[in-house]
Amino acid sequence: MGTLGRAIFTVGKWIRGTGQAMDRLGSTIQGGLRVEEQVSRHRTIMNIFEKEPRIHRDVFVAPSAAVIGDVEIGHGSSIWYGSILRGDVNSIHIGSGTNIQDNSLVHVAKTNFSGKVLPTIIGSNVTVGHSAVLHACTIEDEAFVGMGATLLDGVVVEKHSMVWVGNPAKFLRKLTEEEIAFIAQSATNYINLAQVHAAENAKSFDEIELEKMLRKKYAHKDEEYDSMLGVVREIPPELILPDNILPHNAQKAVAR
Repeated sequence: MGTLGRAIFTVGKWIRGTGQAMDRLGSTIQGGLRVEEQVSRHRTIMNIFEKEPRIHRDVFVAPSAAVIGDVEIGHGSSIWYGSILRGDVNSIHIGSGTNIQDNSLVHVAKTNFSGKVLPTIIGSNVTVGHSAVLHACTIEDEAFVGMGATLLDGVVVEKHSMVWVGNPAKFLRKLTEEEIAFIAQSATNYINLAQVHAAENAKSFDEIELEKMLRKKYAHKDEEYDSMLGVVREIPPELILPDNILPHNAQKAVAR
């Protein structure tokens, strides 16, 4: 970041600080009548000076996740709650339709002992389970990394592979056709689920309060009791879940 960039950054910081001060002053004037909105100051997407995340417009990044520095994420991918992607001393590349699930950590290495550059590369339609650690490794397309797995510098997970058990992991057997199909379905499930979470996170306070009221009004009651009263309860469109996340339409595949 050059002199001009640092000056702009400083001015922006002053403006933000002024806005926060005005909010505190307004709250003081309102006294006991004020309503405080709890807004998180967490920065979901953050530059490291000239290193800027490049994220496709339809990627879901959860509010509590952090995407930092030289990180590229392709369309349809999702970064779930509590996950951290830190591309500071090297780059992170994630393809399309890949999901990095809750509390996972993706980091990089500048070089290894022999001087080889070690970014982290994750292909398309990859599922990375909860609390996995990926460090300076390569995950090829349509692979599956199980919950809690740790993959360190230089590791390569080949296409249609599943990392699940072992410390260190070792080859057990080839996947069946059904297991390979499960990996693809898992990625699809998370693409659909991410769309639902993105929509929920985009709702305003008023929309959330309206839906609370509608759910209370149209909550499911005992059908026999309703029939005796002659009551027919219709579910409003706002409360109908998308077909792609309903259990009977999930083709018996579990999103892991």
